[in-house]
Amino acid sequence: MSKFVVIGERIHCISPAIREAMAKRDPAPILKRAKQQLQAGATYLDVNIGPAESDGEELMKWAVTTIQQAFDNVPLCLDTVNRKAIEAGISVYNRSKGKPIVNSADAGERIENIDLAAANDAITIALCQKHGIPADNDERMAYCQEMLERGMMLGMEPTDLWFDPLFLVIKGMQDKQLDCLEAIKMFTDMGLNTTGGLSNVSNGMPKDIRPIMDSAMVAMAMANGLSSAIANPCDLRLMETIKSCDVIRNNVLYADSYLSI
Repeated sequence: MSKFVVIGERIHCISPAIREAMAKRDPAPILKRAKQQLQAGATYLDVNIGPAESDGEELMKWAVTTIQQAFDNVPLCLDTVNRKAIEAGISVYNRSKGKPIVNSADAGERIENIDLAAANDAITIALCQKHGIPADNDERMAYCQEMLERGMMLGMEPTDLWFDPLFLVIKGMQDKQLDCLEAIKMFTDMGLNTTGGLSNVSNGMPKDIRPIMDSAMVAMAMANGLSSAIANPCDLRLMETIKSCDVIRNNVLYADSYLSI
């Protein structure tokens, strides 16, 4: 991976408008958010249908085909705890613009999502946790190794596991932020890809502060090798920071118009 990958986070059932659209199979609100995120610079779109215990398989199929048909097979991150729904989504997924991402596996109850990804030639986000938040980077690294070995035993490329060090909320966990940055550097030095829920860090902060904090964190994380983030691409300050860091990291050739490319 070279150019930073932004996984747009805004198609999420926690949003009342998206939840209603999913329930009614109304494509308009979902396609509107998809278009906004793609125009703002998202590479992948995260499609979070929640637990979807009763109709998850049919819902994920509908969401995948609806979005990909409208936007030239844009690559998607399939986000649900319902494994059968992920498999259903992959069954109708067009991978001409990129492999599907399974969101997500961990070293605990969800480790079998690595098996699912391996069986379907998919990428998986690998959360470096087993039972709650890891105590330190020794624990993160142990979980990383456990998941990496499982994926490789099943024939996955190491680069198809995107390791998530767990971005933690600064309000209340301010002392854990440097650990997260150090973990990103450790994984990068191993040649591994990294990602994570960037907006977690500013959770609970005033609306006007969140873009500032998220931008500062992504800049520091990219300096340590962060290769992707699940984030809000409609946050202009954040996207300007990511694009600028990509230039500084020599991932993108500088041009005066780089912010609009």
